[in-house]
Amino acid sequence: MFEYNTRVNFYNCDPAGIVFFAEVFKFAHSAYEVFLTNLNLNKNYFNDDKIALPIIKTSAEYSKPLKTGNEIKIQLFVTLLKESSFELCYNIYNKDNELCCKVTTVHVCIDKITLKKVGLEKELSGLLLKELDCAK
Repeated sequence: MFEYNTRVNFYNCDPAGIVFFAEVFKFAHSAYEVFLTNLNLNKNYFNDDKIALPIIKTSAEYSKPLKTGNEIKIQLFVTLLKESSFELCYNIYNKDNELCCKVTTVHVCIDKITLKKVGLEKELSGLLLKELDCAK
């Protein structure tokens, strides 16, 4: 499990000060970027010329509101690992450690030129395997 902390800003919210539903995907993606960076990979997948890891499926379940000014904790889990794809689960908690939202993303590895699915590189696959946690 990887943990990332951030804060809800007003620009993440609707006029009532509650996080606009789509903003949780930005929080999740920020956690994902820091997670990949912290794996200390020999490659930066965010600007690689050959390989990309686009999100092909996502979902969010909301259980409590997140509000302007809330400090939030995001716990990221690798929940599924396949030859050319992986699934991540992000549990988003408020300052009282109450689960407010659960986000899931599925990423697939593609060749940037052909846009065809390719296998995950060994280094990435191996590091994701070490992080694999079936407890969502």
